[in-house]
Amino acid sequence: MNSLRFTAETTSNGVVERDFTLGDVTGVLWSPASGPAHAPLVLMGHGGGLHKKTPALAVRARHLATACGHTVAAIDAPGHGDRPRTAEDERARAELRQAMAAGDPIGPVSARYGASLAEQAVPEWRATLDALQDLPEIGADAPVAYGGGITLGTAIGIPLTAADPRITAAIFGGGFVVYDALLEAARRVTVPVLFMLQWDDEHVDRQAALGLFDAFGSKEKTMHANLGGHGGVPAFEDPAPFLTRHLGTAVATAA
Repeated sequence: MNSLRFTAETTSNGVVERDFTLGDVTGVLWSPASGPAHAPLVLMGHGGGLHKKTPALAVRARHLATACGHTVAAIDAPGHGDRPRTAEDERARAELRQAMAAGDPIGPVSARYGASLAEQAVPEWRATLDALQDLPEIGADAPVAYGGGITLGTAIGIPLTAADPRITAAIFGGGFVVYDALLEAARRVTVPVLFMLQWDDEHVDRQAALGLFDAFGSKEKTMHANLGGHGGVPAFEDPAPFLTRHLGTAVATAA
């Protein structure tokens, strides 16, 4: 098995940012510059066509590190960010662009491509979590959550959360096409869930997204629905209250 290797490190505004590789996987780890070891660990996914350091994701990660003392990890999905694209990646992206430009449904292409990426990414995420738990500053006892990512981040995050019992809470979001395998994975998710839904998403059928929320097997699940289109989750939607409620904090939260 490949070992995790840190390739770059910077510190700013109380947060240490370290790039890493694990075999072919490229990732980043944000940690508080000071604080106790074994802090809660949050795994964050990114949206389709984006990458592990997309600005909105980095802002959330730094906020969790400074306000809650959490450590946050993100990796590039297959064919995204610093990872090479295959011929299938290029073909699927071209088909999605053509469908959107023509005003045609993106469902068949999106479902097929999302399922393919999830099949690759779930074992990569689990191997990454194994490697992170081997780090002395994290360890096997640190509580773990999946911290969200709409579209692709959720298409990967739902089967990951269903498959890995180390994840004890999860944030998901709409903005993608719901398909049968995703619904089946959602039924196997039993941890507390926060689900973010853009009510006017132009690419996704609202009823399908509501059906996905209904499918989660969790006894505690909450939906935050906001007016607006795809990718327009309001800035006031802060993941910290949900995550600290289920993971705790490693530092005092600012008043």
